[in-house]
Parts: sequence; C-alpha cells; structure tokens
Amino acid sequence: MEISGCVQTTLDGRLLLDIEVQPGSSRQGIVGLNKWRSKLSVAVKAEAQKGKANEAVLHVLAKILSLTKSDLEIVSGQTSRAKRVSVKSITIEDLLSRLNDALSQDGD
Repeated sequence: MEISGCVQTTLDGRLLLDIEVQPGSSRQGIVGLNKWRSKLSVAVKAEAQKGKANEAVLHVLAKILSLTKSDLEIVSGQTSRAKRVSVKSITIEDLLSRLNDALSQDGD
C-alpha cells in the first residue's frame, strides 16, 4: 500500500490523515505504515494521559510537515490510538511528498 491510502480529501477540499498512535514510545516520529489498517504509525514519547499524547502527535506532525500546530486538528479519535487529523495550508501533493520523505528517513 502506498501512503496515499492514509490520506483522504473531503468534498470541501480538506485533507484528512489517518494515523495510529504509539504513546509512551522511546522515540518520536513517523515509524511506519500499517497497510492492513491504512494508517500511518506515529510514535510519541508522551503517555496517553490528559491529552498529552494528542498534543505530542500534533507537535510531531507539525514538525515533520513543516506546518504550525494550528494547521492540524484531531477530528476523531481523541481517546483512541486510531485518529483522523485534519491538515490545512498544504496541497495533497506536498503532504504526500513530505510524508514519503519522513518514511524514507526513518528507514535509513
């Protein structure tokens, strides 16, 4: 599966990114692609308590995508490891390119 399977475009033009969070990890960043669930795997050091992991996810994605945290919003899955993140201020082409770059760097 390609990374494009994790990204959807809504009718109003918003981009939605499906992710699977690994809280309490020893490292932070994009750590893989779950092709069975069509989700990007994102590891964060923060524990899943009082929204700390959600904040860490937004921070990690903003850094990787060169966006601000205000360009990202968790629209579903606030209390789950499976989340959907709305991404704005970027084209789908740029989003896919930056995610592919992040995945290839992780594999090096």
